[in-house]
Amino acid sequence: QVQLVESGGGSVQAGGSLRLSCIVSRTIPGTYVGWFRQAPGKEREAVACIKPRGNAGYADDETGRFTIIQDRSKNMLYLQLNNLKPEDTAIYYCAAGGSACLNDRTYIYWGQGTQVTVSS
Repeated sequence: QVQLVESGGGSVQAGGSLRLSCIVSRTIPGTYVGWFRQAPGKEREAVACIKPRGNAGYADDETGRFTIIQDRSKNMLYLQLNNLKPEDTAIYYCAAGGSACLNDRTYIYWGQGTQVTVSS
């Protein structure tokens, strides 16, 4: 089992920044960890992942604004969100145990989510 707990969400104005944190109780070798989000009325979508070798992968729309960081020594996964837009409003989830970077269906373990609200 892997437990994940997100924090760091909140309300910001457009152009602002947030840093989301996720405590990951343990790392499963050979698997992906990642961040996903779900906006009201929309399907869950991928944001970014850390691949088993430690390099990052991003959904096309977020390249340059978002940065995923893993600190394995502290069992932490972070998502730095910069230049936020109203359309970034969503619940953000961290996930673990994935077998494909940006495919949420391959992830086994999920956190409870943290709300990000961006106002114009």
